[in-house]
Amino acid sequence: MVDKSKIIFTGESGLLGTEVKKILPDITYPPLDEFDITNYDQMRRYVESNGCELIVHAAAFTSPPLIDKDPIKAIEVNIIGTANVVKLCKEHDARLIYVCTDYVFKGDKGNYKEDDPVYPVNKYAWSKLGGECAVRLYDKSLIIRTTFGPNVFPYEKAFVDQWTSRESVSTIAMKISKLIDKNVTGVLHVGGPRRTVFEFAKSLDETKDIKELSIGDVNFVVPVDTSLSCDRYNEIVKD
Repeated sequence: MVDKSKIIFTGESGLLGTEVKKILPDITYPPLDEFDITNYDQMRRYVESNGCELIVHAAAFTSPPLIDKDPIKAIEVNIIGTANVVKLCKEHDARLIYVCTDYVFKGDKGNYKEDDPVYPVNKYAWSKLGGECAVRLYDKSLIIRTTFGPNVFPYEKAFVDQWTSRESVSTIAMKISKLIDKNVTGVLHVGGPRRTVFEFAKSLDETKDIKELSIGDVNFVVPVDTSLSCDRYNEIVKD
């Protein structure tokens, strides 16, 4: 069993990090000014001072519209930053869990398995896949492809013709936390059942009046079905 004090979680102030803190308060959540993934020397000094057996890497630049405007930042954070984390884990023989996205898939068929071909739908997804490529070069790593949203659906409308395995962030945080002590490597899909975004939104609060929306009603590209097959996770973690 890994020493909880020797686990580093990147992205502590993000949506996922905020929820994981509630479940795993004893692991280490260094702030950006102490553990900046774009600053390798700083990360190395931190690990040399504090030790490390596992890094859960969730820090990322995640806004597709902002990444379209500033792809260089996505390269620096999502690709180079992740490569830095891989190098650090290799240098200190630490395990690595990398949080990736369902958007690495094209979205034309759904129920994607871990070994299905990838084809990112936007620059954000390409940058996350770039990070995934670096992680795949390290044998002591686990890539988690997942999708989550706030515990309260933040929009007035939801797609009735886009399918997903999205869950609330609290649910995904709990699912990921159950992998900490399991020495799993490779790729793992973590999510819920295949359903429309509208069905997901209603599952969070049946009383909320959420209007229906079609992907044809918006002026940006939306993948039709990025639902994930989570059979491997269910075999590993038996709730």
